[in-house]
Amino acid sequence: MEPNHPVFDGDNHYYEAEDAFTRHLDKRNGPRVVQWAEINGRKHHVIGGRVNRAVVNPTFNPVSPAGAMSEYFRGNPNGKLPHEFLGTPEPIRPEYRDRDARLRVMDSQGLEKIWLFPTLGMIYEEPLKHDPGAVALMFQAFNRWLAEDWGVNYQDRIYAAPYISLADVDAAVAELEWALDQGARTICMRPAAPVTASGARPPADPMFDPFWARVNEAGITVVAHAGDSGLSSNGYAPEGFSASFSGSYRPSLKSFNIERAIYDFLASLIFDELFVRFPNIRLVSVENGAEYLGDLFRKLRSSARKLPGFYKEDPVETFRRHIWINPFWEDDVEEVVGHMGADRVVFGSDWPHIEAVPNPLDYAVELKVFGEAEQQRILHDNAAELTELRPA
Repeated sequence: MEPNHPVFDGDNHYYEAEDAFTRHLDKRNGPRVVQWAEINGRKHHVIGGRVNRAVVNPTFNPVSPAGAMSEYFRGNPNGKLPHEFLGTPEPIRPEYRDRDARLRVMDSQGLEKIWLFPTLGMIYEEPLKHDPGAVALMFQAFNRWLAEDWGVNYQDRIYAAPYISLADVDAAVAELEWALDQGARTICMRPAAPVTASGARPPADPMFDPFWARVNEAGITVVAHAGDSGLSSNGYAPEGFSASFSGSYRPSLKSFNIERAIYDFLASLIFDELFVRFPNIRLVSVENGAEYLGDLFRKLRSSARKLPGFYKEDPVETFRRHIWINPFWEDDVEEVVGHMGADRVVFGSDWPHIEAVPNPLDYAVELKVFGEAEQQRILHDNAAELTELRPA
């Protein structure tokens, strides 16, 4: 099923260069922030003085092919064990690290434009959260590498999102100003309560208002992208990000409850009236799934009934006005559109991760129940509109 219009993939990734976190980091800060170490012949990042094993091979060379586990996430119709999907890792491909090679692959895939997000960058705030200053140093260095290797807007086709943490609000504002000066069209963060020098705070806590006020003024789109949000399994499963993908052959609460982080994050934005204070903010949930929407909407409306007069309007309508959803490609997109409307759903393939679809346009068949106008909204127009700055 080939669309009759351009396609904008709202969830693509790079595999970071080996010096992505260290190229622009003052070496004197390496022990506090991040360094490489070789242990038993394998390279690992040492983050905040601790060896990090969230990713088996953080050099990504070799790496499993794009979409290797797509049938597993489709429901495992042939009953294979998880490790059987991974196949033979291959040498890293140029398009995973080089923007010109990526453009050529996009042409072959039928993609006009993409949003581009980190891989390791989405999971490295959590192991350093005890030191908000170090978090700021890490992602300042990381974003300078990003601008150098990818650019934040390459040929109006590849829009790479700088990662911004709210752990240090002054550093977050400075990094946002830098991103805007670079020409960024999106920024990304993990869906989590930022851990500041005074402890964890909700993302819409008034202490972060200087950051959100600048987002509101600039009209840049904020992406809450799946990552290591630090949620505890409370003893029901092993802790840590890698526990979700450990290859264990038994069900785990870590994977069963994978949407909990974004559920809490988005609900807190509504409860804490972020969009009342800053009505020009547009926020997109990417790679966090969407099966939670029905339950979340019921509970938002229940809270409105229990607290008459608190909300200025139906909280679900506030949600729909300010939030866009990129569902998992295996989610029921008809159900998601029923909750959000076709104008609030963004296509994203997760390419080239192992849980992606092998070719981004493999997803188009999932939209056959919709008319051409709705398909174009989901596959192109919504992301295209969100990529344009909308200053207040």
